[in-house]
Amino acid sequence: MSKRLSRLVLGLSLALTLSGCATVRTLDAAKPDAPVVYAGTRLNLYALQGGCCATERFGAEAPAYPAADLPVSALLDTLLLPLSLATAMGISLGISGGL
Repeated sequence: MSKRLSRLVLGLSLALTLSGCATVRTLDAAKPDAPVVYAGTRLNLYALQGGCCATERFGAEAPAYPAADLPVSALLDTLLLPLSLATAMGISLGISGGL
């Protein structure tokens, strides 16, 4: 029973974290000329520095708690770095779909 409860807590915390994750928000934004490489991390830093217009710049709202989201976004942006670099260079990897 405790194993089941720990899995449930882990699943809920991941779902809550990723729903507010700046990286996931910027991936789904599809705004032309928005930053792609480390976009979620950059969005969090922009919000922490008091940026006024995150939606116009990144195509996504900043998370409610950017300081808490920063480490998660940095990790996810690092894992997705090969894909974001390819996108920034205009290389098509034949991947389709979205969030």
